[in-house]
Amino acid sequence: MSDVVIVSPKELHNLIQNKLEKAGLKSEHADEVARHLVFADSCGIHSHGAVRVDYYAERIAKKGVTIEPEMYFEKTGPSTGIFHGDNAIGQYVANEALKYAIEMAKETGVSVVGVSKLSHSGTMAYYLEEITANDLIGISICQSDPMVVPFGGREPYYGTNPIGFGAPSAGKLPIIFDMATSVQAWGKILDARSKNLEIPDTWAVDRRGVPTTNPQDVGALLPISGPKGYGLMMMVDILSGLMLGLPFGGHVSSMYDKMSEGRDLGHTFIIIDPAKFMDINKFKENIAKTQEELHNIPAAEGFKQVYYPGETSQLTYEKYQKEGIPVEKGIYEYLISDIVHYDKFGGQSAFASKK
Repeated sequence: MSDVVIVSPKELHNLIQNKLEKAGLKSEHADEVARHLVFADSCGIHSHGAVRVDYYAERIAKKGVTIEPEMYFEKTGPSTGIFHGDNAIGQYVANEALKYAIEMAKETGVSVVGVSKLSHSGTMAYYLEEITANDLIGISICQSDPMVVPFGGREPYYGTNPIGFGAPSAGKLPIIFDMATSVQAWGKILDARSKNLEIPDTWAVDRRGVPTTNPQDVGALLPISGPKGYGLMMMVDILSGLMLGLPFGGHVSSMYDKMSEGRDLGHTFIIIDPAKFMDINKFKENIAKTQEELHNIPAAEGFKQVYYPGETSQLTYEKYQKEGIPVEKGIYEYLISDIVHYDKFGGQSAFASKK
């Protein structure tokens, strides 16, 4: 494994924010992105952390992100709406849309808010933290560019299309989990590339459709559980893209192509107020009981204990917030340098390789 540098959350936040501001992003927007990426790295989700800054900076500098967006919320029903993001930086747009979704769910008991036209919005878990802090249940989903072969196919059509779920608890921490509908997110491949690591042969295939352990040779990712993951990624694409009138499936823009154009991506929040179904305190107590009962299940051979979904990321967050965040040395050197971006993207496939 390549060397890492241990960085405090505050230093990492400042380095990321400064780099994005140098690329041209407004301070308020850069601050939100930095919060998001530091959260991801703190959770051990390095695929969605500082490794993304070079790409973001290049797209921002080349005007592929709207710097002065005209964003607005369109209420389409008592519990539904669309937040129009004008292709601004994804984390800021999604976070603004979330405010409307939470308010609406508190008023009516449920909300479905689509986010139309934004750039890459990062890890779903970040938004679920805010949802569960408001004693609400949340589902956060978004589409991404074609990277995954459909079950039985050789060419990619759907993105890794993640699904995040969160529920508040009377215990120490809420339940929050965030997963790609591919065996692994593209960011995990990106992380392996940055560290010169091999990947398991169950993650991806090369351009011939043959399983590969070399992250540089990845031609497509594989869906989780074959046809089941295939169905889930279709569902996410319909709810967060097609339903909003946005490009869908194989028509979604590539992350690494046309760096001077907006990506027109979609994201959807589905939020439920459990207090409309039962006493909120009892609900949270039962979630805490679920967590406790899962912990009490005897661990299988080779496992320390049973964790509830997403718990290991929460424990990693607590550890890294106290002890510092490990950042790959090359990424850290870029962050502290005067280089805005390496100008290495554009005209590339979803896998950052020439078409």
